[in-house]
Parts: sequence; C-alpha cells; structure tokens
Amino acid sequence: METQKLEIIHWLTELSDQRVLEAILQLKKQSENPNWWDELTVAQKEDIEAGLLDLEEGRKRPFSEILKSL
Repeated sequence: METQKLEIIHWLTELSDQRVLEAILQLKKQSENPNWWDELTVAQKEDIEAGLLDLEEGRKRPFSEILKSL
C-alpha cells in the first residue's frame, strides 16, 4: 500500500490536466465527508426518494431500454 501511495504522489507532482486535478480534489472532499446525503439539496433528496419509491412499486425499466429510446 505504501508503494501505491508513493506512485500516486509521484504521478500527482507531474500532473498537468486541471480537470483530473479537480476530480481528485472532489474525491478527496467526498472521502472526508462520507455523509454525502447532508450535502444534497431538498429537491435532490426528493428526486432520489421518488426514484426509490418507483423501484419499490415495480415502476422500472432496464437501462438498455432507456438508451434505445434516446
């Protein structure tokens, strides 16, 4: 594990892609706050809860079917 950490540190020192760096910083932030639910807006929470209710009540479609309809 220590070797992997050192490899990542070395890779980060040579990193020049700002998008990758921002994604890594976002991942770091998420790992520091494992209770991501508290970070969601009320609307986001309501959407998730509605989706879960749909699943529980059998209202679902396979992802492949949804892709075909796009």
